[in-house]
Amino acid sequence: MANLKDIRKRIISVANTQKITKAMKMVSAAKLRRAKDEVLATRPYAAKLVEVIEHLAERVDTESHPLLREPEKCKRGLLLVITSDRGLCGGYNSNVNKAVLRFLEERAGKYETLELTVVGRKGREFLRHRKIDIDTFEERAWKEPNVLFSQRIAKDLCERFADGGLDEVFVLYTRFKSAIAQEVVLDRVLPLRLPERDEQEVPNLVEYLYEPSASLLFDELLPKSVVIHVQRAMLESLASEYGARMTAMDSATTNAGEMIESLTLQYNRARQAAITKELIEIISGADAL
Repeated sequence: MANLKDIRKRIISVANTQKITKAMKMVSAAKLRRAKDEVLATRPYAAKLVEVIEHLAERVDTESHPLLREPEKCKRGLLLVITSDRGLCGGYNSNVNKAVLRFLEERAGKYETLELTVVGRKGREFLRHRKIDIDTFEERAWKEPNVLFSQRIAKDLCERFADGGLDEVFVLYTRFKSAIAQEVVLDRVLPLRLPERDEQEVPNLVEYLYEPSASLLFDELLPKSVVIHVQRAMLESLASEYGARMTAMDSATTNAGEMIESLTLQYNRARQAAITKELIEIISGADAL
C-alpha cells in the first residue's frame, strides 16, 4: 500500500487538475454561447440566400454561368478540411480525421489529382503522421476574422473553378447540434447545385422587379453563396469545438472528483492502518515490561 505522503501528493495533484478542467469548462461555455448565437444567426441568412437564388434561377439563363458548370468527368478535386488548433475537446478532431480517411479511400480512383486544404493544426498533424500530402495549410485561419478568411478562400475557389482548374470542391466540417451532439458533414461547394423543384409544386407567380437586372443579381449572389457556405462551415465547426471541449472538461472535472474521493478513502484507510499498527506496538511493548 502506498504511504500517506504519496497519497496526499496525488490528492493535491488531482485537485489542481480539477481546478484547471473546471476553469476550461467555464471558459468554453462562455465562448460557446457567443459562437452558438453566430451560428443561429447565419442559418436563416444562408437559407434565405438560397431561396433568392432559386427565385432568380427561374428568370435567367443558368446554363452559361461558370459556377454552375457540371463537368463531364471530374479530374481535379479539392477537399477543404476544417479542424481545430487545440485539443482537449473529446472526439471532435478524431471524427473529422476519420471522415477524411474515408473520403480518400472512397474517391481514390475518381480524380486524377485531389488537393487537400487543411484548416487547424490537429488536422495537419494527423495527416502528416500518416504521410498524406497536404497541398495547402491555412495556418492563420483561426486567427484572422472569419469573414475575411471565408472571402479569401471562396474567391480563390471560384476563380480556379471558373478557369477549369477544379472540377469539384468539397468542405468537410462539423455541424453544431448541441453542446453534447455534433455531426461531421461533407458538403459539395462547387459546382453549385440549384434546388430541384417538384413538378407538382405550384410555381411562385409573384413577379418581382429587380434593380439592377435579375441576371446581374444572379451573377453577384452565386459567389456570395460560396462565401456564406465556407463562413457557415467555419462558424459551425467553431461552435462544435467549444461544445465538445465544454463536455469533455465537464466529464474530466467529474472524473477528477470521483478520483479524489477514492484517494481520500484510500488515504484514510492507510492512516487508520498506521495508527492501528502504532497502537499494537505500544501495547506489545507495555506487555513485555
